[in-house]
Amino acid sequence: MAIIITDECINCGACEPECPNTAIYEGADDWRWKDGTKLSGKIVLPDGTEIDADAAQTPVSDDLYYIVPGKCTECKGFHEEPQCAAVCPVDCCVPDDNHVESEETLLNRQAFLHNE
Repeated sequence: MAIIITDECINCGACEPECPNTAIYEGADDWRWKDGTKLSGKIVLPDGTEIDADAAQTPVSDDLYYIVPGKCTECKGFHEEPQCAAVCPVDCCVPDDNHVESEETLLNRQAFLHNE
């Protein structure tokens, strides 16, 4: 499952640089599939959706740091545990019950994002 940042977030930003997929963004900041990945130009997402990896996407949150579920791998393929949760001083990086995914799915996403 992906990780979500709860509304207990104090906007300290400790989590953002720890994400190996650049899936964490400051509230109101646009995000892009290409950020922190090897994706660029026109791509087909694992769900079959065609998209421009360079195009700005709408922020998930306007107020707090947020995690893009489609880019989150829970650090699988990089670390033993989600690094955002490991560094969060208020423990607001928690599993997202709305995005429950298998380890295989997370590892496949990691491979897709980094062309491995």
